[in-house]
Amino acid sequence: MDFFLFNKLYYFVSLLLSNITMNYTTLPNTELKVSKICLGTMTFGNQNTESESHSQLDYAIEKGINFIDTAEMYPIGGNAQIFGSTERHIGTWIKKIGSSERDKLVLATKIAGPNRGMEYIRQPLDFSKKSIHEAVELSLKNLQTDYIDLYQMHWPERVMNMFQKRGVQEIDTKWQDNIFDVLTIYDGLIKEGKIKHIGLSNENPWGVMRFLMESEKHGLPRIATIQNPFSLLNRLYEVGLSEIGMRENVGLLAYSPLGFGFLSGKYLNGYPENSRMKLFPNFVRYTNENCFKATKLYKALAEANGLTLTQMAIAFVHRQQFVTSTIIGATTMEQLQENIVAFDTILSDEIVAEIEKIQELIPNPAP
Repeated sequence: MDFFLFNKLYYFVSLLLSNITMNYTTLPNTELKVSKICLGTMTFGNQNTESESHSQLDYAIEKGINFIDTAEMYPIGGNAQIFGSTERHIGTWIKKIGSSERDKLVLATKIAGPNRGMEYIRQPLDFSKKSIHEAVELSLKNLQTDYIDLYQMHWPERVMNMFQKRGVQEIDTKWQDNIFDVLTIYDGLIKEGKIKHIGLSNENPWGVMRFLMESEKHGLPRIATIQNPFSLLNRLYEVGLSEIGMRENVGLLAYSPLGFGFLSGKYLNGYPENSRMKLFPNFVRYTNENCFKATKLYKALAEANGLTLTQMAIAFVHRQQFVTSTIIGATTMEQLQENIVAFDTILSDEIVAEIEKIQELIPNPAP
């Protein structure tokens, strides 16, 4: 049996047994011990029913995952009718497992900022005291919990380039710097016991440093994490943010390690029925020509080394020093099992060197 067939057989036997050794770390500047795998939940309430959501949560906990990430705006592809259903599905599960089991979990959620066409969430969508308090109270109610371990700002309040662009060409002159005020609001919520720690998401280096500066200057809550995309198709975090994260001890919660499922390879021959790309054609971050080219090259590299593309993609993210935890999400139990098992994959220096060659050839095709 050649190496490729042996590794494939080993992989699927491992998938069947699904008996990985879970690794844990501590969220920077906190006492929170979290699994290196975080369960993302943005499919709950739209692509996944309440029952399916509970099954995924049960399975994740069984495998040692204690870190769950959600957001008030979820599920993906949301609208006014299903707004908040992700948190509500998690909430009914938390009620089912009981408070003693809930206290063993690290639960993260996010407040939605402006500029996303989601005015049905609240008016206005901003980070004022009124909006933050309303958002926290609604999340606590939906999640059926008394506290949120990590509360994140889903994207900046100011207008900036976050998706499909690699940099900022102009700044939002209408936005007034209110970071001190925002941190003061969170300080009050922490003292009330409603949230424990705070984080950012979809931020850039300037924003991270402003939050750190105001925190240090005024003795206000310090951001523990930043949740940004990081994958073989999007390594923009390495441009500026990675050094900040490592030097300032801010952990990366890497989302979309499979690039919206693109790095499973399933989109190379069309869009399967019920897949995210089929259901949500407006999500075009990963559909440009260079994404297809790069994905084909990565797939060929993985298979030449007896790996699946999923294994290689997740292993690459997991091995990065600046990644605190990797967020995985799935619509089927089979996908969830495959993603979890992939964390046992170790990439050789030779494979990493070949990955770097592809990155140099087609850098960051999905900003």
